[in-house]
Formats: sequence, C-alpha cells, structure tokens
Amino acid sequence: MTIRKMLLASVAVACAAMPVSAIADTSGKKIALSNNYAGNSWRQAMLTSWNKVTGEAVKSGVVAAADAFTTAENQATEQAAQIQNMILQGYDAIVLNAASPTALNGAVKEACDAGITVVSFDGIVTEPCAWRIAVDFKEMGRSQVEYLSKKLPQGGNLLEIRGLAGVFVDDEISAGIHEGVKQFPQFKIVGSVHGDWAQDVAQKAVAGILPSLPEIAGVVTQGGDGYGAAQAIAAAKRPMPVIVMGNREDELKWWKEQKDASGYETMSVSIAPGVSTLAFWVAQQILDGKEVKKDLVVPFLRIDQANLEENLANTQAGGVANVEYTQEDAIKVIEAAK
Repeated sequence: MTIRKMLLASVAVACAAMPVSAIADTSGKKIALSNNYAGNSWRQAMLTSWNKVTGEAVKSGVVAAADAFTTAENQATEQAAQIQNMILQGYDAIVLNAASPTALNGAVKEACDAGITVVSFDGIVTEPCAWRIAVDFKEMGRSQVEYLSKKLPQGGNLLEIRGLAGVFVDDEISAGIHEGVKQFPQFKIVGSVHGDWAQDVAQKAVAGILPSLPEIAGVVTQGGDGYGAAQAIAAAKRPMPVIVMGNREDELKWWKEQKDASGYETMSVSIAPGVSTLAFWVAQQILDGKEVKKDLVVPFLRIDQANLEENLANTQAGGVANVEYTQEDAIKVIEAAK
C-alpha cells in the first residue's frame, strides 16, 4: 500500500465526503503562507507542495491568491514582522509554520483581532485564537525507541540527533525519545547534537561528537539527518548502528543499498511535507464558513523494511516521501475530528 493510501485511510470517515464545488465561496479570499525556514529538503518539498496545490486552487478560482513567504533568518522577531506585514496587506487567512510556539503569539493575536484566520502547522503556535495541525510528535519520537527495543532487545547506547533548537517540533520529538528511553531503560542516550534537519549539518555534528562516544547501538533522529549520520560513522570506521531514518530520498536510497548488501534493517518516520496543503485547505474551509476544531492531528508517515522499495520508487530524487492533500481530504480530516 502506498504512503498516500495508508495516510488517508487513517483519517477516512464513514460519512460520504461533501461535494466539492469548482468555484468556492472563497473565490475572492487571499491566503498567505508564513514560513520561518527553508534550509533543508523537507522545507523545500513543503514549499513545492504548497505552490503546486495552491497554484491550481488559484487557477480554478477557489481562492484569489495563495502567496508564500519565507523569512531570511529563522528568527521569531523577523517572522512576527512578516505576519504584521500580511495583516497590512489585507490577507484573509495566514497559514503559519512557526519559528516558536510562543514567541509569535502576539503577532498571531493581532492577526486574529484584525479578523484574519490563522492556521499553524508543523511548527504550531499556542495562541488560542489560532488553529493547529500537527502529528503526535512525541509519539513519533517514542516509537523510534520502541522499534529499537524489538530490534535490539539487549539495549545499548544511543546517539540523539535533534532538529532546530527552540522549535516546537524539535522539543516534542526529543521529549518523546526520552520518554521512550524511560519506558525501555536498557537504552541510554550517551550523546546529543543538533542536526537542524539537514544532512550536511548532521554529518558535521555527528563527526564532531563521535570521538568522545562509546560504541553506539542506535541513532534516534528527527528527519533529514540519518544519511549524514551514516556518512560520519562510516568515515570514522565505526560499526554501523541502527539509524532511524526520516523519509528523505537519500536516506531511503542508502538504506536500500545497505539492505541489498548486508540485510541492514531499520525504519523511517516523518511528517509529510504536504501537510502544508492540508493547512491551506483547512484555512479555505474556515473562510468558507465551516466549523473546524482548533486542534487537528494527522498521522506521521512510517516506512518499514517490507515497503521500503515501493516508497523509494515513489519518492522524487532529492525529495521526501510525501502526500499532498485535496479539498476533499481536508473535509474528511475536519469531519473525523468532530
């Protein structure tokens, strides 16, 4: 079963989806994407998905505009100013991937007070007036250690590779990993570095910490860092541990090569970059007058040994295993949450 089928099956509901009109009541509305960072393959795939899906929505008259903006630096102050500019520019909704869960709350409240719908995703905000779309990031982290407990029942030392410091997603996945270690105490985290969800950063960070570490049984990650970790460990001529991957094409390709050569086994998990398109459609539905719960949860995407080849074949070179959402998909997610 493809990733798209698995993901959408998990949010499907028994009721028939509402009919989708070619020209929505939101045809005069403008939606903006506020994105805090674009320095890795996941963020690039996220922006590509946004442009593809929203471009068609604009072309077909569902909305008047769906402009994407990314800050030059991953700074909450810069993104807050960006949101304030969007307020002045008259956008009807802002879809937000936030640099901080709390530091943008003031700007988000300003937008809400101006009558603007704010939908945060991935990097969500805690301001009550905003909507939030996320996976259970803690469970995403905890499930990695659970997998390792079955693969390595004797346990061992773990290296943790974190994401961007200070970002909600990084904190949540890390918290889940540490919960997993408490649940499976045969494992011990002996080192932790920030890989910024980027292969080159992760490779450099892992290479820097390896000389101070004992033998590593497993590497727990956040996505975009597994291949870099593998390269650093191979260059250090150390035994290759079980590295949890993050659905990036280069990670899946490396895993397939190792699987074919030596039977190497692991798993891969991440949030789909196309969640940006779900956030777009949720914002469109809110603007169209639909009642939507403030918090929506979507499944994370997991790839296992048995479906590696299928998912690698369906992942664009240099990209990330992905699913893009339609308006009908968003309606199903909204209905399932009620």
